Amino acid sequence: MIEALQKKIDLVASGKGNISDLLDELVLQAFYQNSSDLHMEPTESKDMKIRFRVDGILEEVATVKSTVVDELIFVIKVRSKLRTDVHFSPQDGRVFFQIEDLNNEDKVVKIDARISILPLSYGEKVVMRLLYKENRALTLVELGFLKDDLSRVVRGYTAPYGLILATGPTGSGKTTTLYSILSVINTPEINITTIEDPIEYSIAGVNHIQVNTKANLTFASGLRSILRQDPDVIMVGEVRDAETAKITINSALTGHLVLSTIHANNAISTIPRLLNLEIDPFLIATTVNVIISQRLGRRLCTNCKRGFQLKESPVEREMIKLRPDIAKHLKDSDVLYKAQGCEKCRNTGYKGRVGLYEVLEITARLRDTLSRTTNIEDILKAAREDGFKLLIEDGIEKLKMGVIDIFELIKVTSIRE
Repeated sequence: MIEALQKKIDLVASGKGNISDLLDELVLQAFYQNSSDLHMEPTESKDMKIRFRVDGILEEVATVKSTVVDELIFVIKVRSKLRTDVHFSPQDGRVFFQIEDLNNEDKVVKIDARISILPLSYGEKVVMRLLYKENRALTLVELGFLKDDLSRVVRGYTAPYGLILATGPTGSGKTTTLYSILSVINTPEINITTIEDPIEYSIAGVNHIQVNTKANLTFASGLRSILRQDPDVIMVGEVRDAETAKITINSALTGHLVLSTIHANNAISTIPRLLNLEIDPFLIATTVNVIISQRLGRRLCTNCKRGFQLKESPVEREMIKLRPDIAKHLKDSDVLYKAQGCEKCRNTGYKGRVGLYEVLEITARLRDTLSRTTNIEDILKAAREDGFKLLIEDGIEKLKMGVIDIFELIKVTSIRE
């Protein structure tokens, strides 16, 4: 398919194709490759490099000749309703595409492409974030939650009220996790409303609200309006400030199940983050059900991965020595797995991604601890007594299960905790 894309580009460059059709083809191929982002980057030669982000990694797939670059950018600006005469200022827009699903000829996939155009030294760079509006919601097991952590999450969302928080860096799958929970609890008997920026997926039966700062529709103001709509479950895209944090906590306190994301390095450090947002320890203890911290790693291709004993592979052994936090969990006799590469995974050795998690459940022990102290070490100690597992420990389990390899574990957990 990638070869066909370059042929299409060359056809347009020869004057025998349509630029607008080329844009459709680029998005079509990005969709077929399960790409989350499409990058169009100007180069010194004035050609444009096309890259797809697949499983979190950028892959160069084609080159657009310089003779059609300006026309392609012009078409993108027109279709996303941006100013065509602006070349030296950033612009943001959106385009909707409809793609035929290869697995189901009768089905059309709707794609909401968020457009970002940025002026660089060699020209304008375009990045498209591809949001598949009708993505099948993955189950929590498919996302990578193991038995004990899954039980904690289930207890969190089956509680009649309270707050579920997901934390992690940008692109770590926080929103996907919350949507998976919404899909489980979504029934005709309850009213679910979300406020997001942007709306990443569409779930039938769920009311989605898009933040619009120009119309004074912020997370805080939107959340106040949602509370007047008799909701049972609320999802807030992100807790960014003290005002949103207070309304979110009060919503959970007054009988609603609330889901949201927040920026923190890990599950435990979410508590001081809430304190910094002027939330009292007592309110954290009484409203928060579960805090989920997560990262995403590339999943080994099940068709071609190869098992080996650690003592047989000096490269992996040397890498592990640099990470004592990983090394202490492994023995030379342990069987691990490594990527090989085959046709099914495009010779990368990886296919899809999997979450690495730590799930902090606010138990009675933790509530009691929070009522006495906000010291991180004391909170961690109490959590460990209740079976709390660190993200690195979840990663070690998936390493031994053959879900990920040592390279992904080291890369994903190298983010400062």
